[in-house]
Amino acid sequence: MEEEFASRVSLTSKSGLNAIYPSRDPEMISFTGGFPDANLFPTQELGNSFQNVIGGAQTPFQYQIGQESEPLREQISKLLAADGTQVSPSKIMVTQGAQQGLDLVAKLLINKGDGLVVEGPTYIGALAAFDAYEPTYYTVEMEEDGMNLADLKKILIQQQVKLIYTIPDFQNPTGTVMSLAKRKQLIELANRYNVLIIEDAPYRWLRYEGKSLPTLKSLDTQDRVIQLGSFSKILAPALRLGWLTAGKGLFERLQELKGGSDLETSSLMIQTVNYYLTHYDLDAHLNQLQKSYQVKRNAMMTAMENYLPDFAHYTRPQGGFFTWLTVPKDLDLEKIQNSQLKPNFHVMMIPSTNLFPDKKHCNGARISFSNVTLSQIDSGIQRLANGLSSGYQKQSV
Repeated sequence: MEEEFASRVSLTSKSGLNAIYPSRDPEMISFTGGFPDANLFPTQELGNSFQNVIGGAQTPFQYQIGQESEPLREQISKLLAADGTQVSPSKIMVTQGAQQGLDLVAKLLINKGDGLVVEGPTYIGALAAFDAYEPTYYTVEMEEDGMNLADLKKILIQQQVKLIYTIPDFQNPTGTVMSLAKRKQLIELANRYNVLIIEDAPYRWLRYEGKSLPTLKSLDTQDRVIQLGSFSKILAPALRLGWLTAGKGLFERLQELKGGSDLETSSLMIQTVNYYLTHYDLDAHLNQLQKSYQVKRNAMMTAMENYLPDFAHYTRPQGGFFTWLTVPKDLDLEKIQNSQLKPNFHVMMIPSTNLFPDKKHCNGARISFSNVTLSQIDSGIQRLANGLSSGYQKQSV
């Protein structure tokens, strides 16, 4: 059957996405998946919302194409406005998670060979979505305050680029935040070189310290920014609800593509989340998330400081779910994970190999602290440190 498959199948099958799922090893401590802590889901409130929707005057079980999402889109518009981004409900699309938004934008804009700029490293799921459309990737190195815009400018001058993909807030996987100066400069570059921007913002409401910066969408002067958001990290992933905003011309075409993909997002889930946002205090829930994840972030930073060998370095995120580990360039963390960390020390992370389009960067790793306990963080980083030291010695021999 292989010869009958479309060419995109071989491309997407090499994404490495399967590495984020939990191991069956009962002794394993996994820092792989960017999963929220299930203990923080507003289970009772969502359950009550679900029951009220089911028992309501109108059935949520019928097709309701174009009708079911209006109240939720109004709620999302208010949520964005409170964050400084003014978007009309009519320009908000409810999607099957932000991941569907990535696929729809790629489907709309990327022809084989089109220039696509991504951060290096970047979100593994975005590369999986983009790979199917066979872009020409241009990777821009991440710095402490976001992507290297001097390198980006060189690429825009020398190459034909259609699209820039960025996660400006608590970047997945490095946890870094793009500075305000770089946000403004990025918009200027996009305007000057006629490029569109995907702003992926699933972690924006998960800031633990510091001051929130304006979204790229709020700084957009020419409708170049397509912004993606999600309820997965702030309510629950199983809802499979995200949203997309874009300028008029883009938005209308994206709506057409979505109709051909799924007809509509689940009306039952849309009405449930709308009920939750109407009757419960989202700000109080976000405050609880921020405090709880900050404790985990702090525990991760303490464990890394206490246990990691001197040759290992890591970022200190102000929010989100991840810290980024780097080791000397001659070390291959994927090989060390497969030969030492998993079989001998029962600990896992996401090596950098699949977080770059060229799959040639081997000395970095994403480490998630969101879905592990404080004791697992401490013992897991001890295991990781011992495994790295063991792997370093073996590779040095």
